[in-house]
Amino acid sequence: MAYVVPLSCPSASLYKPSICSVSASPRFLQKRRFVVPSAISSISPPSSSSDSIVESLKEAVGHLQSAKWKDLWSINSWVVLDYDRLVRTVNQLEFLIKSLTDEQLRAKTVEFRQRLSQGETLADIQAEAFAVVREAARRKLGMRHYDVQIIGGAVLHDGCIAEMKTGEGKTLVSTLAAYLNALTGNGVHVVTVNDYLAQRDAEWMGSIHRFLGLSVGLIQAGMKADERRSNYSCDITYTNNSELGFDYLRDNLSGNRRQLVMRWPRPFHYAIVDEVDSVLIDEGRNPLLISGEDRKDAARYPVASKVAELLERGIHYNVELKDNSVDLTEEGVALAEMALETNDLWDDKDSWARFVMNALKAKEFYRRDVQYIVRNGRALIINELTGRVEEKRRWSEGIHQAVEAKEGLKIQADSVVVAQITYQSLFKLYPKLSGMTGTAKTEEKEFLKMFQMPVIEVPTNLPNIRCDLPIQAFATARGKWDYARAEVESMYQLGRPVLVGTTSVENSEYLSDLLKEQNIPHNVLNARPKYAAREAEIVAQAGRKYAITISTNMAGRGTDIILGGNPKMLAKEIVEDNLLPFMSQETPSGKTDMEQLSEQSFSKVRIGPSSLALVAKAAVISKHLCKSKGRDWSYKAAQSIISESIQMGQSLGIAELEKQLAEDPTIYPLNTMIGLAYLTVLKDCEAHCFNEGLEVKMLGGLHVIGTSLHESRRIDNQLRGRAGRQGDPGSTRFMVSLQDEMFQKFNFDTEWAVKLISKITNNEDIPIEGQTIVKQLLALQINAEKYFFGIRKSLVEFDEVLEVQRKHVYNLRQVILSGDSESCTDQIFQYMQAVVDEIVLGNSDPEKHPRNWNLGMLLDEFLQIGRSVLAESFAKVGEEDLLTSLEQIQRLHVVDVGSFSLPNLPLPPNTFRGIRKKISSLKRWLRICTDETTKKGRYQVTINLLRKYLGEFLIASYLEVVQDSGYDDSYIQEIEREVIVKTLDSFWRDHLINMNRLSSAVNVRSFGHRNPLEEYKIDGCRFFISMLSATRRLTVESLLNYWSSPMEAEELYAP
Repeated sequence: MAYVVPLSCPSASLYKPSICSVSASPRFLQKRRFVVPSAISSISPPSSSSDSIVESLKEAVGHLQSAKWKDLWSINSWVVLDYDRLVRTVNQLEFLIKSLTDEQLRAKTVEFRQRLSQGETLADIQAEAFAVVREAARRKLGMRHYDVQIIGGAVLHDGCIAEMKTGEGKTLVSTLAAYLNALTGNGVHVVTVNDYLAQRDAEWMGSIHRFLGLSVGLIQAGMKADERRSNYSCDITYTNNSELGFDYLRDNLSGNRRQLVMRWPRPFHYAIVDEVDSVLIDEGRNPLLISGEDRKDAARYPVASKVAELLERGIHYNVELKDNSVDLTEEGVALAEMALETNDLWDDKDSWARFVMNALKAKEFYRRDVQYIVRNGRALIINELTGRVEEKRRWSEGIHQAVEAKEGLKIQADSVVVAQITYQSLFKLYPKLSGMTGTAKTEEKEFLKMFQMPVIEVPTNLPNIRCDLPIQAFATARGKWDYARAEVESMYQLGRPVLVGTTSVENSEYLSDLLKEQNIPHNVLNARPKYAAREAEIVAQAGRKYAITISTNMAGRGTDIILGGNPKMLAKEIVEDNLLPFMSQETPSGKTDMEQLSEQSFSKVRIGPSSLALVAKAAVISKHLCKSKGRDWSYKAAQSIISESIQMGQSLGIAELEKQLAEDPTIYPLNTMIGLAYLTVLKDCEAHCFNEGLEVKMLGGLHVIGTSLHESRRIDNQLRGRAGRQGDPGSTRFMVSLQDEMFQKFNFDTEWAVKLISKITNNEDIPIEGQTIVKQLLALQINAEKYFFGIRKSLVEFDEVLEVQRKHVYNLRQVILSGDSESCTDQIFQYMQAVVDEIVLGNSDPEKHPRNWNLGMLLDEFLQIGRSVLAESFAKVGEEDLLTSLEQIQRLHVVDVGSFSLPNLPLPPNTFRGIRKKISSLKRWLRICTDETTKKGRYQVTINLLRKYLGEFLIASYLEVVQDSGYDDSYIQEIEREVIVKTLDSFWRDHLINMNRLSSAVNVRSFGHRNPLEEYKIDGCRFFISMLSATRRLTVESLLNYWSSPMEAEELYAP
């Protein structure tokens, strides 16, 4: 089959500026304030030493030449133009900052913090701080922030989203805003999408912050509480979104303050979210859950799975791919009931419906190697957006158990939600939030609506000359895959690197098999362990000549594809290949035959004699240490030693390492030698990659093939953005089949396309392309985006109801755990008064005379709370005694609230000694008098006095019984905290279960023309009020019961 792909695009030479219009935001319509330090007014840098200024001028001229008239009328262009004032100030400061020594540069951090403490703002020091970070990056990393990167840092500092194209250095940009905001001492979180990127950035970019005197923390999976607490206390903390969310939830499940790891009482200050669209939009549909176990229904899942195998689609049930729903037909219900020997699938006492429906969903929607893989007897979820395995995540509501039953695996315990939060609600907790990504403009309305964050397109440093070839549409999947194989083959023959994006493990391995038939060497990157372990390494070399990489959606995102290869990764690989056999006897998991064949197709790196000598010397030292010192490292430990040595070498440099070796030649400096060997090999690799990169550019750069359109244009743009980084040439091609899942899911009418293909050619495998196809596909994607936006919007709206309740509960927990003893005691007194208020108000009416109140029930409920504590005092008090007393106080004109007691009724114990307790009593009385929620009436004062009397009596009795227990104050406070927290957590867990059930139930009410959201708000509020009431009552009862007989209750409530 003859097939030719153009190497260049006629329009590629025309620079299309990335400045587009954005929605107006009040903060940008105001005049921005950049303070120019007075020091620069007297600076006249000589022309002979103004290389950086000349470079900046060239950048500015380049952007002006490439600008278009329409850009000058967009809000985005005016915002960027406004930031140019800051850039000019930073550039003017650069010469002065360069003249500082390392110690003077580091001292700038102390100076900035002093200026902030004296009343200056971050805006006052912004330009100078950015200049300091730029110079620190130049000295530590050899990287100088471009002018457009200064703009990106300012955008982040202003709490916006910086859209910067792939390869424009977003990671370096984050250092500007992170450093500036960390100067306040309140902590900055830099949030990435996985542990690898968090660790890489903490080590790589963290060296800038450490050089400037800031502390840098890193949160990784598997860390202990002490490590997490230490890292969260740093000035800047690198973490991933899931670890951050789970730490927040775990802190709000902790039993005491010693278990807290975040910065309480204000754990959130400022966050920079890398790949913000992935975190807040792609992951926005999946709330974070911490679940408990419930094993009672485990045996039902395998039975339901067998029943699902009997049912046939279209006869016994119908499916809706769009929202993954299943509906049983009458025939299906009858067959299921007969197989299960039950009369009603939905019987409340013995319901099988949920299990059967989940089994059908597992059968139809959850496919092996697409939604999950099976590894070591477990079904592990594949993130459909990243292609990575998420070992700690499980589907909720019994879906995961249904998948395990389908695969014949051991059924894990069913999950019961004990804590949950959406990413939207989590990041709304930050007073200041910003983000960066390469693709956010298409979702700007959502970011504005949900987070009030505008998207600012930052211009590219160099023009984008990537060529996006027309989309090709095929009638059949077979035709699409054959053409994809043919295109890869033609590119391979030319020597151009190719990156193929697929939507699942299944598809990536299908295309891999097609390429194997043609003996085309390639690398595969998907969720399989043998591939995932080498993710960064595979992607880093995807730009080499003859490199063919097949990857799931976004695997490797965050790692640049450099044309000619990544010299740092290549140098590290060479050092490891030469040293690991001498350092460890373990045999690593070998590369696949195809990976080895792919590496053989790459040109060999020529290592110089001096580099070879240093590598050989490092090998000899490692071999000697293993034999003479008896050291035999594990393979992972040996890799870790090499990585640490490389990191040390990068921070010290060749000169310092050679100096260390010369000073003490008698020892065996393995780390120093490895670091020196790496740096010398790196020079050889840089020269090789540079030359190979020039060859690849001459061939047309990286070619990206998308094998399916995604449900969002943004994800397609992410794949396109892998090519053409930093002004490099490149091209992209998307291929779609009318049999793709997206067309079926959204019921897209493909009949017209099939007819069009049949008119053009008799061969169904021939593609069609043109504006008509593009418009139709674009319309489909927009509809899909609207649909999923609706899902996220609904999730956020429903979660906003729970968010208010969650904030109340979590704030209460933190007050109890982190507050002093007085705050905990005051909370208990408030609980007791609230319980009394509910009893009194529930059995009285301010518009009726006390004889018409339910005084008998009121006394019974009050005594039931105190039981033995109150029984003796109120043993002889009856309904008539209480009525008489209430009638007497009606005739009183003046009442001394400080020592008030109902006439002829027991006097409260005299425990209100001390100014604090008397003030506390007075505050409670003021709250009673100013309570606007109670019903008004003639006898309202009588009710208020009754509330005060019973409340004070209950509190005084509690204080008396606590004092009589004989325990010291610290033990008493610990027990009080424990009882409140355990009771609150117990009812909160039950409340979450009820709210989840309610969210499913209210959808049915839409058939009665009622708004599900409004119904959820009303019932959710009612549930929450009931939960708080039950929490207060049980807490009071438990405390009174504990201190009245502490030895009996000690096992239950002891900390």
